[in-house]
Amino acid sequence: MLSARSLFTEILDNDDSFRLFCSIAASGESQGGWENGRIAALVPPALAELAPKIARHGADEEKHGRIFNGLLHGRHLEPAPVPADTDYTMLLERSGIGLAHSRLKADEPLSEQDIVTYLAHSRVTEQRASEQMALLVKLFGTHPEIGRAVRQIARDEDNHLAYCHEELLRLTAAGHGRLIQRTLRECAAAEIAIYRDVSVAVMTHMGEILRWSAAKSALLRAGIHAVYSYERLVGRRRMTSLAMPEPRLRNALGGGPVAAEATT
Repeated sequence: MLSARSLFTEILDNDDSFRLFCSIAASGESQGGWENGRIAALVPPALAELAPKIARHGADEEKHGRIFNGLLHGRHLEPAPVPADTDYTMLLERSGIGLAHSRLKADEPLSEQDIVTYLAHSRVTEQRASEQMALLVKLFGTHPEIGRAVRQIARDEDNHLAYCHEELLRLTAAGHGRLIQRTLRECAAAEIAIYRDVSVAVMTHMGEILRWSAAKSALLRAGIHAVYSYERLVGRRRMTSLAMPEPRLRNALGGGPVAAEATT
């Protein structure tokens, strides 16, 4: 029977597919770390209190990249080249979602609108990351090889999502509500399409490595397109709503040694 558990187990049990899986994940996390680090350095003076939190977010993403590379090292594997059609972060940028890398490479302060764009983009993508990691924890939270890693990353992703909710609510109260809602809707619409395309690409590459039958590959593609249809019609609402996090997750990225080190 084809299930999420059997699918991921098949990928994890094969060195070549495991290598590609970890390489794609490490690349995306490292890229996110760089982006957050640049944004933290360019925060406008009016929102300076956000800089340590954004820096902490970036430091966490870089840590996740190291964790995935560490999993590769544990099997004596080198990172694999990341196929362009699986590069979720870059495909989002090319679709105009989030802040362009050319903007982040310039040494000019960002505007308040830029920070709203960044937080709205992060709220959408962190929803995806939190859900993906929750699934991996459910399936492999006690796995002897990857259990500790997925539990740690899942905690961080929950913190990142909570931080996005909280800061966007503060900016809504400061008068940015219409911009935030419009940006959230635009980001969500683009993200679900890109996630569909990346999912199909990843499954295609995995199928080639694992020699999946045409029937199995077709079934997986159909499932991915079914998820996209659901998200396009109703599912994306979970990405555009805002709610204050539960007390234990409030100020999730505030202060702490990681934030302090990242901004020095």
